[in-house]
Amino acid sequence: MKTSTLLRAAACALFAQLSAHAYALDPLSYARYDQVKTSAVHMDLKADFAKKTLSGHAELTLNWLDKSARILDLDTRALTISKVQAQVADGKWVTVRHTLDKADAEKGQAMHIDLAALPAQPQKVRIYYHTSPKSTALQWLAPVQTMSGKRPFMFSQSQTIEARSWVPLQDTPAVRFTYSAHIEAPKDLRVVMSADNDLNATGKGGWDFKMPQPIPSYLLAIGIGEIDVRALGSRTGVYAEPKRIGAAAYEFVDTEKMVAAAESLFGPYRWGRYDMLVLPPSFPIGGMENPRLTFLTPTMIAGDRSLVDLIAHELAHSWSGNLVTNASWKHWWLNEGFTTYVTTRILESLYGPEVADMNLQLEQEEAIASLATIPAAKQALLTKDPDTSSANYTDEGLAYPKGAWFLRTLEQRAGRAVFDPFLRGWFDQHAFQSVTTGQFVDYLRKNLLAQHPKVLSEAELEEWLHGAGIPAGAKRVVSTRLAALDATRASWLSGATPTAKLDTKKWNATEWMKFLNDIDNKATAAQLKELDQTFGLAKSTNNEVAFRFYRAAINAGYSEVRAPLEAFLMSVGRQKFVLPLYAALRAKPADKVFAESVYKKARERYHPATQTSVDKKMAGK
Repeated sequence: MKTSTLLRAAACALFAQLSAHAYALDPLSYARYDQVKTSAVHMDLKADFAKKTLSGHAELTLNWLDKSARILDLDTRALTISKVQAQVADGKWVTVRHTLDKADAEKGQAMHIDLAALPAQPQKVRIYYHTSPKSTALQWLAPVQTMSGKRPFMFSQSQTIEARSWVPLQDTPAVRFTYSAHIEAPKDLRVVMSADNDLNATGKGGWDFKMPQPIPSYLLAIGIGEIDVRALGSRTGVYAEPKRIGAAAYEFVDTEKMVAAAESLFGPYRWGRYDMLVLPPSFPIGGMENPRLTFLTPTMIAGDRSLVDLIAHELAHSWSGNLVTNASWKHWWLNEGFTTYVTTRILESLYGPEVADMNLQLEQEEAIASLATIPAAKQALLTKDPDTSSANYTDEGLAYPKGAWFLRTLEQRAGRAVFDPFLRGWFDQHAFQSVTTGQFVDYLRKNLLAQHPKVLSEAELEEWLHGAGIPAGAKRVVSTRLAALDATRASWLSGATPTAKLDTKKWNATEWMKFLNDIDNKATAAQLKELDQTFGLAKSTNNEVAFRFYRAAINAGYSEVRAPLEAFLMSVGRQKFVLPLYAALRAKPADKVFAESVYKKARERYHPATQTSVDKKMAGK
C-alpha cells in the first residue's frame, strides 16, 4: 500500500475515532469530562433582589483523568465573569486566564480556563461572577406576586441545561458532584436548597448547606422567600409561604407513608430527608425532583388530596433519575419512564389497585391521544441519530407513559416475583451513576431475558426503543370505574341524560378528568355552559379538572368562560396548563385577539422557561 494511501487510511481511522468520541460526550455541554470531572462544588453567593442577581464565587474540585490536559472547559449562560483563580500546590490562589466563546442560543457560552502556565494540574479553581437578571434558571418575583404581597421571592429551575445560567460548571448529567453552599439573603427571608435543610435554621450569619451525595448539575436548586416549614414525619416536611403552609401540610399528610411504600418496593431511601417546597404559581412545571427538597407547583393542592400522585412521582425520582440518572438528555426516558412506572406502583401500594388502574388508564389514553400531535420521528424512546440539539430528542411528554408502558409490559410477562428483584437490582447496581440506554439493555439481556427469553423478543425490544407510537403488543389497562363512564358520557352527549341528572356525587378527580377529556371537541357550547352552571367547573379548586374544562370550553366556543379563564392564565404559570390553552385559543380567530391580550398582561408573571415556550406558541411555532 502506498504511503499516501496509508496516511489517508490513518486519517480516516483517527477521524472515525474522534467522531465516535464526540458523540459519546453530551452534545448539549461544552465540558470535556473525558479529560477532567468536577467532584465537588462550593458556592458562596449573595442574593440581591434589587438587581435580581446572585453574585460571589463557585469553587470546583477537579478530578483530572487526562494527565496532559491543561484546559478546563465549562458551561455558562449570560454570566459576567470577573476573575478566575486556581489553587497551586502550596495552597495559594493565583489568577489564571479565561476566555468565553460567542454565545450559542441554545447552549450558552463555552468558558475556557487556561491552566498551562501552572506547574501542575490544580485540584481546585474559583470563578468569581454574577448572574444576569434574565437568567434562564432563576425567577425573581416581586412582593405583589406572592401570597402575602409583602416580601419578594426567588426560585430556580435548572433542568435541563439551565444550571449554567446561575453557576459556571460542567452542566451535563454525565458528571456528578457533591456540593456545599453559603448563601447571603435579605433579613427575614428563608433560603432553602436541594441539600440538607435544617427545619430549625434561622439564617443568622447566612445560610449554609451540604449535599453529601453526588448529584448532576440539573438537580442544583435554590429558593429564597417568605417561607414557613411544617414537619410531616420523622424524615419528611413541607416548606411553603405562610398563608399556604396549612393547606400544604394537609395535602401531603401521606408523604411519610409514600417513602416507606417506595422503600418496600425498590430499596432504601438514600437521601436522608425528603422535604418539599411549594412554590408560587409561576413555577413552570408540576414538580422538580431536586434531591432532599422536591419543588412543587401549588396547582396540585386541591384541598382533597386528589392529586397526590404528583408527590408519588417526584418521590419516585429518588430512585429513578436522582439515584440512577440519564447520562445525557437523549436518554431522558430512563429518568421519566422509570419514574412514571414506579409512581403507579407506589399508588397501588398505598391506595389499592383500583386507584392505580384509574390513574394508569387515564395516563395511557392521554399518551395515545398525544401521538396525533407528535411527529413520528420523535415518538421513539431513543433516537438513533447522534443529535446535537435538544429539540431533536424524544418528545419528553411521551417518554413518561411510553417508558412506563414498556416496563409494565416486562412486569406483566415476567411476573412481579421476577421483575421486582430485577428492577431493584438495576437501582442498587447503578446507584449514584449516570447511565445510557445501552447499559440498561445490557442489564436487561443479562439479568432478565437470558433466563426468561420469552418475555421479550429482540424485534419487540427494537420496536419499543426505536419505533414510533405504542407497540401493538402493549396491553391497555381497563379500570372498571372509568369504563362505566363511557355509557354515561355517550348518553349525556346525545342529550338522553340531562346535565342535571348526571350522577357525579361519587366521582373522583380522575373520573372528572376522563369525562372532560372524552367530551372535548364533542360537546356543544350550550352543554359546556350547563356543566359549568351545574357543577361550577370553571371555579374548580382542582386545577387538573379546571384546565380540562377550560380546554373543552374553548374548543366548543363557550366564550362566557373567558373571565375565569383569564384569571387562571394570569395566576398559573404551569406549562402543562398554559401552553395547551393558548394553543387552543390561537386556533380560533375569534379567540386569538383575546389570547394575545391576556398573554401581554400575563407574560411578566411567568418563569423564563414558560415565557420561551409560550412565545413560540404565540408565534405559531
